[in-house]
Amino acid sequence: MHDMHEVLTLLLANLDDAYDRRGWHGTNLRGSLRGVTAERALRRPAAERHNIWELTAHAAYWKYAARNRLLSGKRGSFAMKGSNWFASPSRADEKGWRALIQLLDQEHRLLRDAIASLSD
Repeated sequence: MHDMHEVLTLLLANLDDAYDRRGWHGTNLRGSLRGVTAERALRRPAAERHNIWELTAHAAYWKYAARNRLLSGKRGSFAMKGSNWFASPSRADEKGWRALIQLLDQEHRLLRDAIASLSD
C-alpha cells in the first residue's frame, strides 16, 4: 500500500508531464501551444470542428472544474462566462490570446496546488 505522499507525488508528476515538462509521450499541452499566434489559434481545421483557441479555453475550464470539485468550491467562479466550450472571437487578438494562455497556466498552477494540498 502506498502512503498519501507517494500517491500525490506520482499524481503531480503525471500532471506536470502532461502539461509543461518533457515527457515520454512527446509534446505536452503547453508545448503544443508554443509559437501559436492568435490568427493560427482561430483557424478552424474543418467545419463544425473546434479551433485551437476553443480547445485551449476548454482545457483551462476543465482544470478549473477538477480543482473546484476537489476543493468543493463555488460553482460559476471561472474567469470566463459559460462552461465547457467557449466561442472564440471573430478576429485575431494577440492580447486576448496571451491572456487565454495565462489563464490556462494559472488554472494549471491552481489545480496543482489543490492536489498538493490533499491529505488522507
